[in-house]
Amino acid sequence: MSLSHRDLHSKLTLGGLLVTLGIIYGDIGTSPLYVMKAILGSHTINSDIVLGGISCVFWTLTLQTTIKYVLITLSADNHGEGGIFALYALVKKTKIQWLIVPAIIGGSALLADGIITPPISVSSAVEGIRTFYPEINTVPIVIGILFILFTIQQFGTKLVGRFFAPMMLLWFSMLGILGLIQIAKHPEVVKAFNPYYAYHLLTIHPEGFFVLGLVFLCTTGAEALYSDMGHCGRKNIRISWIFVKSTLLLNYFGQAAYLIHHEGETLQSLGGKNGNPFYLIMADWFQPFGIVIATLAAVIASQALISGSFTLINEAMRLNFWPKVKIKYPTELKGQLYIPSINWLLFFGCVGIVIHFEESSNMEHAYGLAIILCMIMTTILLNFYLIMKRVKLYFMVPLITIYLLIEFSFLAANVTKFTEGGYVTLIIAMVLISIMTTWFLAKKINKSYTKIVKIEDYKKVLSELSKDFTIPKYATHLVYMTNANRSDEIEEKVMYSILQKRPKRADIYWFVHVNILTEPYKTEYRVTEILKDDLYRIDFNLGFREPTKINLMFKEVIKDMVQNGEVDITSRYESLNKNNILGDFKFVLSEKFLSNDSDLRWYEKLVMNSYFLIKKLSLSEERAFGLDSSSVKIEKFPMVLHAPEIVGLTRVQ
Repeated sequence: MSLSHRDLHSKLTLGGLLVTLGIIYGDIGTSPLYVMKAILGSHTINSDIVLGGISCVFWTLTLQTTIKYVLITLSADNHGEGGIFALYALVKKTKIQWLIVPAIIGGSALLADGIITPPISVSSAVEGIRTFYPEINTVPIVIGILFILFTIQQFGTKLVGRFFAPMMLLWFSMLGILGLIQIAKHPEVVKAFNPYYAYHLLTIHPEGFFVLGLVFLCTTGAEALYSDMGHCGRKNIRISWIFVKSTLLLNYFGQAAYLIHHEGETLQSLGGKNGNPFYLIMADWFQPFGIVIATLAAVIASQALISGSFTLINEAMRLNFWPKVKIKYPTELKGQLYIPSINWLLFFGCVGIVIHFEESSNMEHAYGLAIILCMIMTTILLNFYLIMKRVKLYFMVPLITIYLLIEFSFLAANVTKFTEGGYVTLIIAMVLISIMTTWFLAKKINKSYTKIVKIEDYKKVLSELSKDFTIPKYATHLVYMTNANRSDEIEEKVMYSILQKRPKRADIYWFVHVNILTEPYKTEYRVTEILKDDLYRIDFNLGFREPTKINLMFKEVIKDMVQNGEVDITSRYESLNKNNILGDFKFVLSEKFLSNDSDLRWYEKLVMNSYFLIKKLSLSEERAFGLDSSSVKIEKFPMVLHAPEIVGLTRVQ
């Protein structure tokens, strides 16, 4: 980890607190735009529902966001990085195989949530225009804003980031002041801090349990808050959360104070077709400013989830959950990346959501069902993290039990949303789960059928081949990428390629292995000399958030070795050697295809056929490793699974 990155996690600074406001709280910070509106819907305003709902909001933000995420889960960091895949990389050390299941479900659910958060946030904000133009169609405006938002991703968020922090500071200050004005007028609303009102709503009121599914919307950004921890650091998040939570509660209680003094009316009678208590508590003269600030805050909220999705996919690729896709690094900022395919996939997903649901009130039904699944999966992984940390059972068991009870209650309340739009996010999550599961299983099957041999058995023949002038030279330096974890082993297919496919004479053979670590930021390498001046192996140990730019890294290693006098890379051709001309480097990559000789079980056939189909759409091996296509040779190898041992031929005369 770079020094500046390490400082980010250990230091508490005013700048860090401001950046945290701009990056971390977008999703959770814009929830006042739609939570109270969703709780009331088109029903008559009832003080029991308003006070019970706001009491539920307070206790949800306290138990779920503050205690579970800000205090406990943020402690489960992987060298300063957060998120469900970073947590999985930590608990992977327990060697419990099935933990892959909550990791894949949770990651997929969070990505599915990333497709609905931008539309609901931007739509809720833009619909404020209807206060002045009741009949305006907001769909084209929302799509236009989303298009601009996704287009600017390729330039990175460094420039936009400078604008984010002051904008979100203005947003949260506005939330607090607007709420405070209403609370000052009707201070009796503070009695909703009493959990009795939440209990009364959930147990006595006929619609109480259904309201819980809508209350959940106030905490949906908690998972994104954990995922983005690496950008700002734990201390900055914990301190800034005090301010953020205070302003959110002031606004929620302000909306409640306004509503209980309009008991018996409806939101529609108070504010027209799209009456929203968020805008109703504003003074008429301030509403145009409020709409602009809310729209900008909604765009920033969307930005946080988009960049979070890029990070998530990058981690999924490194952990072998996702096919290799092109990654760009728009700025020098650590962790700043842009994935074009995911960017436009998210954009078209968001546009589809906007066209399908049209109104933010319709989107509320689809929102929350996927993210509660993610939260449950995080709780399961957190349980194993606490076991790893040897936390006392009398503390851990009640804690995990309470959170599973809370989250399964939210899930049960959210299940009612399935037919009203929740199926959309679940279908998206299921597609993502299928891709991740297929990729992971295929890699596992692939590995189990890869034959590994000892390099020791081939040292003599490689040494002789290197000096056999009867065979035309293939390259001065021949480089093979290998998946063999041990430095004294190699795949049989690599030896087949060198010795049998077409004997490849080279002066020096290089075997290069990339080992992805369970920590995020590390760039180390080890050189093993197997045969002096003939055969070397380089092992790169890279963090799961580091780019795999093998071309650049390999050149750097060779440069170091030359300076240390470990290897001579000048050409061995007499005329070129005399003039100190460097030898050529050629990379050989193997590309597998499913052999017709394979006798597959039905599920292997399904997994492998799906894998090769996805592989066609993903990045090629040489581009994934950052290699120069001019110096790369791709060799195709048949992949034989369960080959029949004996065909059973009969010879006839």
